[in-house]
Amino acid sequence: MKLDDARPDLLTRTSEGVLRITGTRITLDSVIQAFHDGATPEEMCQDFPGLALAHIYSVLAFYLTQQDAVDAYLKEQPQATTIIRQELRTKHAAFLDDLRHRLTARRASSTSHA
Repeated sequence: MKLDDARPDLLTRTSEGVLRITGTRITLDSVIQAFHDGATPEEMCQDFPGLALAHIYSVLAFYLTQQDAVDAYLKEQPQATTIIRQELRTKHAAFLDDLRHRLTARRASSTSHA
């Protein structure tokens, strides 16, 4: 089951495959991690001001009813993140090398003037 298909009003999948709470930049991962860390819904409202208390309860209710599917998604996320990072490093290798070179030169310049 695709989680975002089950509740498109609640979850939206980004082009990178990350599930966000619909209408926000807050990830499902963040809310579930806060839940696992013992945060109350009221505390989550303070941590995620973009979410109303009712919205947080909806996310938690969805998680508790679809726990196996959500947990499977959460286990896939670190692997997906690693793949995306590798792709970005490869795609932007020349830029990153140039940036590192310029930063190293700037540091060397500032320490020689001190």
